[in-house]
Amino acid sequence: MRFAWIDLREVPRPQLQAVVDAAVHARMAGVVSADAELLGTLPPTVTRVLAGGAPAAVPAKKPADKGDKEARAAADAKPADKIPTGAGVDLLLRKFTAQDELDALAAENRAASGTPVAGFVDVRDDRTLQLSCVGAMALPYTVIHFADPTKIPLEIVLAAAESAEGKLVTVVGDLEEAAIVFDVLERGSDGILFTPRSADDVFALARLLEATTPQLELSTLTVESIRHVGLGDRVCVDTCSHFEEDEGILVGSYSSGFVLCCSETHPLPYMPTRPFRVNAGALHSYTLGPDNRTNYLSEVGSGSALLAVGADGRTRRVVVGRAKLESRPLLEIRTHAEDGRLVSLTVQDDWHVRVLGPGGKVLNVTELRTGDELLGYLAQDKRHVGLPIGEFCKEV
Repeated sequence: MRFAWIDLREVPRPQLQAVVDAAVHARMAGVVSADAELLGTLPPTVTRVLAGGAPAAVPAKKPADKGDKEARAAADAKPADKIPTGAGVDLLLRKFTAQDELDALAAENRAASGTPVAGFVDVRDDRTLQLSCVGAMALPYTVIHFADPTKIPLEIVLAAAESAEGKLVTVVGDLEEAAIVFDVLERGSDGILFTPRSADDVFALARLLEATTPQLELSTLTVESIRHVGLGDRVCVDTCSHFEEDEGILVGSYSSGFVLCCSETHPLPYMPTRPFRVNAGALHSYTLGPDNRTNYLSEVGSGSALLAVGADGRTRRVVVGRAKLESRPLLEIRTHAEDGRLVSLTVQDDWHVRVLGPGGKVLNVTELRTGDELLGYLAQDKRHVGLPIGEFCKEV
């Protein structure tokens, strides 16, 4: 489960209280501050992280003179910012710049005698990159700031820490970077550290964290008729993702019902497979997006987001690389659902265009017959400009 910590240290003072309130209200996982008193005011539902600016204290070697009690006591002394458990702080955040400082942090956590300690490392070169990889394996939380905009160092840390029990937290500059960081190597960083400028930034981050695609309950549709309707414009959607064999996108002439159109992942004679493509349908058709909003196929283009749907109802967000609009002969497929609802789809009139049936069965549209079963989705709401709305709307 991905999470976010809100860094209060550079929040503009006039916005500070509003940001704190927003972090609590939006259920951010943690709040980072150098002010222990401020952290003490926060509820225990938030991980309260006290940040210290200095590197971790490295224990000094004990002097040879065993009689020097004062020197031994100084060598064994706890770091100055060690906060007792129960003082309104759940986690300490300390910077480490070398292996001995990292070892000192790990030793504190092994001692388990006080507040757990997380590490912060600034990655600027290969040495600090390798240090961050070791930290990610050794500490409960490792917060990493990458000096350069490339995400290659993050990929290296993620790969190195694949089996780590601790969590990796990446510093991000804005919400756009946060979205990218969560997708690196498909797995992404466990968490992010973000400095908002206002409460609005916190709520926007909360929406980003909650952005998931739903599991859809697909329905069985029964073919009533197929009809050759003549020349028209159809849209091929080329995505930036590789579809699975039982995946496609939902397309329909009416916003109340969709047919699962198959991707070109299955071999065909005369042409290679194009597993990124769906020959989707006529340009007037609706398709379903990841935010429960429909779009006309005529509106879909480079950068658009659509919902890839599997035969079992699983979904994921895919990005469109391009859409191709071309004139082709068209075929109308009329089906009905168990509740009697009419679901219609108009596609290119060609054998190589396919839809999916129950169990992910691949069906060529020109071979469909009355009584054949297709997979589809029945929307519960009517639509206005693509948005669900509770109003009377009849489509024919």
